[in-house]
Amino acid sequence: MSRDRFITNRRSFIKSAAPILLSLATFTRAQTPLERGGFDEKQFPLLREKLLKLVNEERTAAGLNQLGLDELACKVGDAHAGDMVRGQFLAHWGSDGRNAYQRYSFAGGIDAVQENVGSAENIHSFAPNSVIQDFLDMHQAMLNEVPPNDGHRRAILNPHHTHVGFGLAYQGRSLRLDELYLARYVQLDPVPQKAKPKSTITLTGKLLNPQDFIHEVDVFYEPLPAPPQMSWLRTPRSLSLPSDYVVLRPKAPAGTTYVDGRLGDYDWGGGKFRVPAKLSHDAPGIYTIEFWIHRGRTEKPFPCAQVCIRAE
Repeated sequence: MSRDRFITNRRSFIKSAAPILLSLATFTRAQTPLERGGFDEKQFPLLREKLLKLVNEERTAAGLNQLGLDELACKVGDAHAGDMVRGQFLAHWGSDGRNAYQRYSFAGGIDAVQENVGSAENIHSFAPNSVIQDFLDMHQAMLNEVPPNDGHRRAILNPHHTHVGFGLAYQGRSLRLDELYLARYVQLDPVPQKAKPKSTITLTGKLLNPQDFIHEVDVFYEPLPAPPQMSWLRTPRSLSLPSDYVVLRPKAPAGTTYVDGRLGDYDWGGGKFRVPAKLSHDAPGIYTIEFWIHRGRTEKPFPCAQVCIRAE
């Protein structure tokens, strides 16, 4: 299997989430007298503009597309950054036990998502320019990573991302940054966020580019989240999609089958699709349904949409 830095087949994508989510950028600065009455949330729009400009300059230099700023991702990121700074932890889970893709989906997002998180402690000044620079430094440290521990950098420079949101929070001398990178290639019709175990949910919609091809749809299952101990949240750990999943494949053309003899699981054509996804467990849990596409017959598939459903 190719080991280039933008590996995106199904297994390598899940594995690549580990360094992205484990390598947490933390900065500690010497304590010095603080300047009072400076940075506040009024500077957040300017800070987001600066972060977006920085990201797009980095992507342009790498020959990649520029990203658009996503309002929902900023809102979800703000909530998680605030949760982290209040609890004085740095994690891809929140104090309610939900992880990054669950937070974004249950807020109404449908895009495939990757998350970078960072913190700064003992900042030396509350002056707006100084705090803004602290946030920019957090991002720059992620970009400066080198292989093989360059998960943050690979998220920033993932060629399939289309949008980004920046979550920002501060409390006392502590800062938190939550970057949500999105891949937006699908338009989904409304999907229920709650359902009964063993029920079947049918997902319908279309590809934003009808010339793309649906590769497969994966249905992941994991138990319902529960609030973790604060000590657990303060211990760095990786996050990936659950190992319990079912692969759904597009129906084979008439008169043909897959090599295992199966006919396929869902219909699609002309860029439109209709995917029945069975919530197969008796126990309550979260089902994450992830769409994979490839752009051209020879290009490797990558995640393009992701929704979560709570079954209980």
